[in-house]
Amino acid sequence: MAKRDYYEVLGVQRNASEGDIKKAFRRLAMKHHPDRNTGDADAETKFKEAKEAYDVLSDAKKRSAYDQFGHAGVDAGAGGFGPGDFAGAGSFSDIFGDVFGDIFGGRAGGGRRTQRGVDLRYDLSLTLEEAVAGKEVKIRIPIQVDCHHCGGTGAKPGTKPKQCPTCGGMGQVRMQQGFFSIQQTCPECRGSGTVIEEACSHCRGRGRIPEEKTLSVKVPAGVDTGDRIRLAGEGERGEQGGPPGDLYVQVQVMEHSIFTREDSNLYCQVPISFVTAALGGELEVPTLDGKVMLKIPAGTQTGKMFRVRNKGVKPVRGGVVGDLICRVTVETPVNLTDRQKELLREFESSVQEGGSRHNPQSHSWLDGVKSFFEKMGL
Repeated sequence: MAKRDYYEVLGVQRNASEGDIKKAFRRLAMKHHPDRNTGDADAETKFKEAKEAYDVLSDAKKRSAYDQFGHAGVDAGAGGFGPGDFAGAGSFSDIFGDVFGDIFGGRAGGGRRTQRGVDLRYDLSLTLEEAVAGKEVKIRIPIQVDCHHCGGTGAKPGTKPKQCPTCGGMGQVRMQQGFFSIQQTCPECRGSGTVIEEACSHCRGRGRIPEEKTLSVKVPAGVDTGDRIRLAGEGERGEQGGPPGDLYVQVQVMEHSIFTREDSNLYCQVPISFVTAALGGELEVPTLDGKVMLKIPAGTQTGKMFRVRNKGVKPVRGGVVGDLICRVTVETPVNLTDRQKELLREFESSVQEGGSRHNPQSHSWLDGVKSFFEKMGL
């Protein structure tokens, strides 16, 4: 009887990834393994077929030969099953652990696993000027280092940790749960493979003590609140010789007394007198790299925006420099003298004589109100 195509057996495409092939075999193994189908010859045959297909397609060299020459390219060394041959197929738990051991902590006998150190975060506050220009800053961060008294073993000086009797120094134990055989961290030594009989009094058996270290951080120009700077390998050191984590410097830009920032643009409020607003004029406006003269045309109203080109921020990820947007507000004079009040009343009378020519918005609004009242019958 001709063999079926291995990809068809597992139900995957010919460009399936290694992970897809593992998942497909697990699904078939869970369904057809003889340990779960005692006395079912059809299930045993289907499992043998799936196991043979998996043995070939999970091996890069065998899969390449199969893709080029078909069954003829792998029959001699594919490790397939002959008629009635079930030797080497393994128990259901062995198959499950072999294919999916990475999910449950690695293969049996795989030894202690290293663990990457945790990442750290440092909140860095910057002024707007510092964030826009960029700078190099020194920061001090708390870290954990090997105890100087015990050398990081956690054991009392002069003694050494002993091999864990529960896991035999492997750091993991194998647990059988029905059909499943999985590995998990040893509850006695918590994965270290050793136990401490007499703990170091300085670090209390932890093997590490807190310290601080100073780092230099180069803050690029244009950073903004929420940006992060990653310092690779500057986090906590890993367990069991694992690699250290990273340090993330979280940027927070403080509020500015004059400017607010939105993306690459800066905004500021510019108060002007009502005389300047009415007659026009020039006034000095600050920027982050100096000052500029802003021309105010006659008849300027509150809320008018003036754009000063290229006086904003150059984005940290590249792009054109933003602008400075000045929003003018007409300031109403306060604490007037009697003479000033008298002059304003005279001015108001002269303006009213001109009708809508001097106050077009006011007259337009009044006309609208009058029309509204008429419609409402008021």
